[in-house]
Amino acid sequence: MDDNITQDTVLIVEDDESLRELLTEELTDAGYQVLAVGDARKAALMLEKHDVQLIISDLRLPGDTGLDLLGHIRSTSSQQNSPGPGFIMVTAFGTVEQAVDALKQGADDFLTKPIKLDHLRISADRVIQRRRLQEELARYKALIDDQEFHGILGRSRAMQQLFNNIRMVARAGGPVLISGESGTGKELVARAIHAESDRNNAPFIAINCAGIPPALLESELFGHTATAFTGAQKARQGLFAEADGGSLLLDEIGEMPVEMQAKLLRILQDGRIRPVGADQEKQLDVRILAATNRKLEQEVSDGRFREDLYFRLQTFAIEVPALRDRDDDLDLLIAHFIRRVSLQQNKNITAIDEPALLRLRQYDFPGNVRELASTIERAVTFCQGSEIGLQDMPERLRHASSTLSTPKISDTDTAEIGDRTSQESVFLELINRLEGSQPDPEKWTSLPSLEQAYIDYTLQRFKGNKRQTANALGIGRRTLYRKLGDDTDAETGDHS
Repeated sequence: MDDNITQDTVLIVEDDESLRELLTEELTDAGYQVLAVGDARKAALMLEKHDVQLIISDLRLPGDTGLDLLGHIRSTSSQQNSPGPGFIMVTAFGTVEQAVDALKQGADDFLTKPIKLDHLRISADRVIQRRRLQEELARYKALIDDQEFHGILGRSRAMQQLFNNIRMVARAGGPVLISGESGTGKELVARAIHAESDRNNAPFIAINCAGIPPALLESELFGHTATAFTGAQKARQGLFAEADGGSLLLDEIGEMPVEMQAKLLRILQDGRIRPVGADQEKQLDVRILAATNRKLEQEVSDGRFREDLYFRLQTFAIEVPALRDRDDDLDLLIAHFIRRVSLQQNKNITAIDEPALLRLRQYDFPGNVRELASTIERAVTFCQGSEIGLQDMPERLRHASSTLSTPKISDTDTAEIGDRTSQESVFLELINRLEGSQPDPEKWTSLPSLEQAYIDYTLQRFKGNKRQTANALGIGRRTLYRKLGDDTDAETGDHS
């Protein structure tokens, strides 16, 4: 084991004293801190007092069995939402059924007696490494969760402001106008407003006004009676009725015919609808969310949109930022889409190379997040290795001239690209390896290199400030200096 890596603790649970001592000696020589007990009850007590990375337990023990101990540990870990310690089951009566049962209950490996000590070391190293990677994955997912809001991913100032606006508007209860370019995620914003509101247990219904012929839009929205028109064989309640108590998204409201706009205005005023062909009106409770990629002020000026409806919708207005205005989110979104599409396609894509990343960062993305998602999907599909390259990009990006794109970084920034994306690449690698069915341990990145990459990334994030870096990593400054191979410390004049 590497001296720079924190010493891991192994708990041995074995009622055979001589074997317990042998395993303790072997794993101590391998560089582990070893605790050893003779039964599951003592093991549970030991786990309350010590931070244990790996448990090696006999299946048959006095009192509770190794499977009982395993079940207790996995249940506790699940409640704490953590991977918990690794677990290797050992038995002198190994059968395929027992091994399968242990693995199903959460064991990481299964060894039979007599134990081959070299196999024990290999298994212990592999399981602990896997657990370390799972912990990194959990931290990465927590990081994503901190930057995700009802399915919308963003850490930029623009997106954080959007999330705040959604929360405030959701509580207000009135109609909302959601504006933004095509592909920015306006429907996701509408769903987030609904989810944050007190209507979140009622239906959310969405309709694209541009996708329904004008002649059918009224019956689609308001419903119709069985005899309303030729071909109407039975009554239909309509989307407003389906959304009663909840929210209705009218996407691309700028495409709604002017005559329908008048009826929508009335609904906003008194909440009443009249199905096509009906004599009676219905009172409904529906929150209207409208979305558009048009400039409705101009539509009003041109006579294509009612001014009174525009002002009614404009009471609560939200603008969804374009991707080009979300520079801080691009790397995060790229990593997210690579991971998602790789899992969907059962591929092991772990990174994106610098030329491809640079081209993505220089591109305007007129289609916004939707275009980025389709670009990454195409790249993952055509990628033949584990790293996306420029050759995997769509032709418009492969052959794009810098004069046709808007660079988001200067020449002096390009040297930082690898550092700025190193954490994303590391975590993508962790995710893909952990979620693969049978990853090959020989191909795993070593723990020292993962640790060094993480330290380098954190140091870069804090612009070389070692005090802030150490605090962020949760280690002492002297430990950080040692890991950096730097003999300088706070007492010799380094005040960074």
